[in-house]
Amino acid sequence: MREGENGPPALEVSAVSHSYGQKKALDAVSFAIPLGRLTVLLGLNGAGKTTLFSLISHLYDTRQGAIRVFGHDIRQTPGEALRRLGIVFQARTLDLDLSVGQNLAYHAALHGIGRLRAKARIHALLSQIDMADRLHDKARSLSGGQMRRVEIVRALLHDPSLLLLDEATVGLDIRSRADILATIRALVAEKGISVLWATHLIDEVDDRDEVVILDKGRVLAAGPVTEIVTKTGTADIRQAFAALSGLTAVPLGGGAPTLPAVGARR
Repeated sequence: MREGENGPPALEVSAVSHSYGQKKALDAVSFAIPLGRLTVLLGLNGAGKTTLFSLISHLYDTRQGAIRVFGHDIRQTPGEALRRLGIVFQARTLDLDLSVGQNLAYHAALHGIGRLRAKARIHALLSQIDMADRLHDKARSLSGGQMRRVEIVRALLHDPSLLLLDEATVGLDIRSRADILATIRALVAEKGISVLWATHLIDEVDDRDEVVILDKGRVLAAGPVTEIVTKTGTADIRQAFAALSGLTAVPLGGGAPTLPAVGARR
């Protein structure tokens, strides 16, 4: 049984606001992530996704509103909240001059995982993604997709209950993107882990997902994809997203969105 089953949400964001000087990046953002589900945080670049991740991961201090991870407030009990989190940031963070194994062992040590347990955990997780044979290879020798999978393994080493991924497929080809998504969906289905997946690409949303639509720092809609589609009176999540955010076209697997037509609702 995963932690939190029949308990509080995996993640609860309540009236969170954040500003950079006079510029408001997040405006009273509220939503909850259900247990054992993949929730997509969907928004165009600049919507506030990375700022929100920085607050959830406690890189930034939450000064307005509250964030709770399995009921643990990120400000009041950060240690309890953060040990339940696994995080994959948008920017690549592997040390390219270290081997795959050294990158992972260093991270395991930071979490206080003993050498024998860390070795077994690293081998098991790399085997699951068919990369056990790359253990001693330098990180710089990996492809972009392989680097991202190693970063996901690193985030899972301490067996978190909630996994955060910020634009995890940015810069990857179509096959690598599909492989990463398949890996994450398998984790949800087989391990019962809760996931918050941030993306600006609409084709990364599945009809079975939960979704939070973020636009210019505000939540426009949150809930099951089918529910949002029904409420907006549209045919699918692509049309629902376009209607809510005032776009005439939505980015699918890459490229920039089409700007709203003159007079379009924003």
